[in-house]
Amino acid sequence: MAAPITLIAPNGLTYSQPTGLFINNEFVPAKSGETIETVNPFDESPIAKVSAAGEEDVDIAVAAARAAFKNPAWRRLSSQQRGSLLWKLADLCERDKHILATIDAWDNGKPYQVARDEDMAETISVLKYYAGWADKIYGQTIETDDKKFAYTRHEPIGVCGQIVPWNYPMMMAGWKLGPALACGNTVVLKAAEQTPLSALYLATLIKEAGFPPGVVNVINGLGKTAGAVLAGHLGVDKIAFTGSTVTGQAIMKAASANLKNITLETGGKSPLIVFDDADLDQAVKWSHVGIYSNMGQVCTSTSRIYVQEKIYDKFLEQFKEYTSKNISHGSQFDENANHGPQVSKAQQERILSYIESAKSEGGRLLLGGNAPTEKGYFVEPTIFADMKNHMKAVREEVFGPFVAIQSFTTEEDAIEKANDTEYGLGAALFTKDIVRAHQVAAEIEAGMVWINSSQDSHFGVPFGGYKQSGIGRELGQYALSAYTQVKAVHVNLGTWL
Repeated sequence: MAAPITLIAPNGLTYSQPTGLFINNEFVPAKSGETIETVNPFDESPIAKVSAAGEEDVDIAVAAARAAFKNPAWRRLSSQQRGSLLWKLADLCERDKHILATIDAWDNGKPYQVARDEDMAETISVLKYYAGWADKIYGQTIETDDKKFAYTRHEPIGVCGQIVPWNYPMMMAGWKLGPALACGNTVVLKAAEQTPLSALYLATLIKEAGFPPGVVNVINGLGKTAGAVLAGHLGVDKIAFTGSTVTGQAIMKAASANLKNITLETGGKSPLIVFDDADLDQAVKWSHVGIYSNMGQVCTSTSRIYVQEKIYDKFLEQFKEYTSKNISHGSQFDENANHGPQVSKAQQERILSYIESAKSEGGRLLLGGNAPTEKGYFVEPTIFADMKNHMKAVREEVFGPFVAIQSFTTEEDAIEKANDTEYGLGAALFTKDIVRAHQVAAEIEAGMVWINSSQDSHFGVPFGGYKQSGIGRELGQYALSAYTQVKAVHVNLGTWL
């Protein structure tokens, strides 16, 4: 057994933090004894050390998930009972949302009120949404002729490896666990090495909710070890991953070892188009939300803004002014702060390198561009104007509070510039012309398009991308198809030999 530790968070909350690997409803140390340390990105102080899984630990977790998948305690559980377990888990998350939000804020750097009121609210809603779907997963009968009765069954895939990112630790766990468990699968969930703590606390709630041992296993560890082993493991039937495109490519290659079913939600470089007939005030405000939410650490961030020439200068002026007035740096637990640090030193340095690149390639810096504090991983909200599509900071995902703005002439010019990317996760456009709005939305090469808003996703609507932004869809009814496989049954009613 791996003993929990008592932690006191900066907001004064005292709670019991698990530190082991959660396998078969028990917390155990890594076989190697190795650990990873997580730090507070606000002041770089260490928070805790947790067990780091190696290959042997992944083997044990996968074996536990396989045994649970075959065990009647889970396999023969009715769909209604599965839904009840998910609803119970959602209720426990509601009860302890202040703890889970504190952990994610402390571990990740995002403002506590955002972690509580947005991330946890969505996590709870997603679990309840899929609890409702659990007993509504069914196949169909297929008419052939009077001598055959044919029907389909939608069956669980089996053991699912789920690798969640560091930008939304709890929310992404909910996105993945909800549909997987509703469909009757078992799971080995690997948390991000930068933010390992909340998934372990969630594991205590999974046990309290009454899930049988082995149905959900939670491990921590480095991506290059634990993550790579999980992705290539022959005992895993499906991999679901959210993270960078480069890592997604490696996971896809590893998953080919046994042709795993895969869902990948990878990088993005989402465009936001502002036509000259748009409500400029709303376009400015939503553009601000689109890039600076979660300190820019959002895969769908609308980090490329294209503004029609006639209103270009006016947009720049208003966007700069609005950003200057509506960003307040500070601790995750400062109620007056709405912009926390980036998740890590490596992420901070990566963003700063793109700022230097944009300067060297001729971008015009309008705002920010610095690390405003000596301690903590902060980056100022940064605005570059007069950018061009060939520039590195326009072509590559920065994943930070960095926006590249340029002008366009015609509708065709805007569409061409927006689609000039290897990514295709999200896009936004602003116009009062409803015909133009739908026509442009149809032409944009992205899995999601917002009209007159940005980033206001909903758990009932599918989430995923085109091109190198991923494979498959999460959320909504569409996610259920990612966690089921279709079996066709043919019944002979009269074709006798």
